[in-house]
Amino acid sequence: MAYFLGVDTGGTYTDAVIVDEAADRVIGTAKSLTTRGDLALGIGRAVDAALSGAGVAAREVRLVSLSTTLATNALVEGQGGRVALIFIGFDDGDLDRGGLTGALRGDPVVRLAGGHGHAGQETAPLDLQALETAVAGLADEVMGFAVASRFATRNPGHEVAARTLIRRVTGRPVTCSHELSAQLNGPKRALTAVLNARLIGMIDRLVAACERHLIRIGIDAPLMVVRGDGALISAAMVRERPIETILSGPAASIVGARWLTGESDALVSDIGGTTTDVALLRGGLPEIDPQGARVGPYRTMVEAVAMRTTGLGGDSEVHLRTEGLQGGLRLGPRRLVPVSLLAVDHAAMVHEALDRWLSADAVAEADGRFVIPMGGQAGGLSAREAAVLARITGPMPLELALTSRLEVAALERLVARGLVMLSGVTPSDASHVLGRLAAWDGHAAEKAVRLLARRRTGRGDRFAPDAATLAQAIVDQLTAQTVECLLEAAFGEDPAFADEVPEHLARHRLTQAGLDRHRGIVEVSVQLGVPVIGLGASAPSYYGAVGARLGARMILPEHAGVANAIGAVVGQVAQRATGLVTSPGEGRFTAHLPDGMAVFANRDAALAALEAALVQEASARARAAGAEDLSITVTRDIREAQVEGRAMFIEATLSATASGRPRVAHG
Repeated sequence: MAYFLGVDTGGTYTDAVIVDEAADRVIGTAKSLTTRGDLALGIGRAVDAALSGAGVAAREVRLVSLSTTLATNALVEGQGGRVALIFIGFDDGDLDRGGLTGALRGDPVVRLAGGHGHAGQETAPLDLQALETAVAGLADEVMGFAVASRFATRNPGHEVAARTLIRRVTGRPVTCSHELSAQLNGPKRALTAVLNARLIGMIDRLVAACERHLIRIGIDAPLMVVRGDGALISAAMVRERPIETILSGPAASIVGARWLTGESDALVSDIGGTTTDVALLRGGLPEIDPQGARVGPYRTMVEAVAMRTTGLGGDSEVHLRTEGLQGGLRLGPRRLVPVSLLAVDHAAMVHEALDRWLSADAVAEADGRFVIPMGGQAGGLSAREAAVLARITGPMPLELALTSRLEVAALERLVARGLVMLSGVTPSDASHVLGRLAAWDGHAAEKAVRLLARRRTGRGDRFAPDAATLAQAIVDQLTAQTVECLLEAAFGEDPAFADEVPEHLARHRLTQAGLDRHRGIVEVSVQLGVPVIGLGASAPSYYGAVGARLGARMILPEHAGVANAIGAVVGQVAQRATGLVTSPGEGRFTAHLPDGMAVFANRDAALAALEAALVQEASARARAAGAEDLSITVTRDIREAQVEGRAMFIEATLSATASGRPRVAHG
């Protein structure tokens, strides 16, 4: 018998499932809280419970596959380690393109002369001496380096040389932009490389944690990871390219939704602790985003499912709007540790602080908030940031970590670096107050929500008379924002609205009137034309109201709470290699091969040489990614222009894709 183990590590929970390959069914599931300090603990608890529930011995597991939302969550929340960008052959204006400056968040940039032209020719030599001096001074301040060179997809020589030097001098991980995308647009490639470098430490810790537990309990099977397009990749490969795991969890959820429901056309909405991810299942397959994965404010060059990811989940930060007379609510995009969850392990500290705050006549700005140290690489901190971090020796009320308002900005930067997490009121706390959830400390949740309700609107009134009223308002706001997410995705995928902005349409007054089923001189109705598959542990709690608001058939399948873990073990491995043939002059055709350029006098010879090289490259990558019994497909996009009645070659793009089922261990 062959049993597959699927694991999904999310911001709040880690899920595990056991799938019987022969029977094609789930025979065991389990959940455990994700343990940020040591991911192996949460993974281990979930895996052990799933094996026990299924009655399967560890030695019987033949394949392990992992999906995660940790990378997605980090980008949505603006978190990740400090990195340095080596920017070769670009000018200062390039830093402002494609969101690169925002993604860097003040991290160091080393600009060097060098790079290549569009045909792959060197435009200026690379100054390796200047590079060595610069990176030696940065080695202790950053956790990794991103390297981007002008036209590196036409000639990666300078990126490769820079990588070799940086590894020799610093020993730090290095990400080259040409390894992540074969497309042009240097600033966007640089952005993708920066985000990849920022995520390396996080994903490496996740993979290492999973491997440690598998070894400890005696599972000797290949470990795979879900990529953002739903395909599988080996754990060794994902350590170098963690950016490919953005949208890993959502991609796995789509695969799992199809497997669980058999639906071929539906919107799949997966609510987690940090994000809500929405995608369209059409003809049984997810759409692939041709522009690259978009996560939060970033548009990357990573191939992934066409997914709308919004910072909205069960653990989203609750913001009270104090502008205007009435006030209001907004959730996200940042994830907080729910107060009810923090109180599970730190009850005395949490309840003492909440009781003290509730006994006061007025609510101070920091009341109801706690801080939690997370550990990690702390190089490059300012003196003020280091001082604040040194004070946070364990979970504590926020007021104890700050000595003045001047330190608030320093604390926010520590949160952005992932060195500290905040705890406060979330929809999960509201659900405890309303009796919809009973997993954590409901008494702490009631006190925290009651404290928040005492805050004042612009008119001077309390936001709510009691905890239950505010809790219901928080849950209603979660419903409203989820409806917005689904409408944005629906308008974005409907060809009739291709020239419109989905976000504007979702919030348009006519759309809202249609949802209200307005009946007057004008009658307006709006509803979804496809069902919604609701996934996530909290979907049954929230999505009934969402379906009613949208007039949609809501499908909540069995095992909806572990769909990501299921999707992790029912996918395939796929690797693609892409290359170009250009024509720099009459009778000259340049094939941009994976290992360099080759010039041919004949177009077909150049195309044949490139195709053979790409097939070999894709096959090698697929085998390295853990595939066997490969299937190869090749596509050609040849661009020509008609000049005086005859075709003139401009450029050709070739892609070779190698795919197959992952290798499994043999009993």
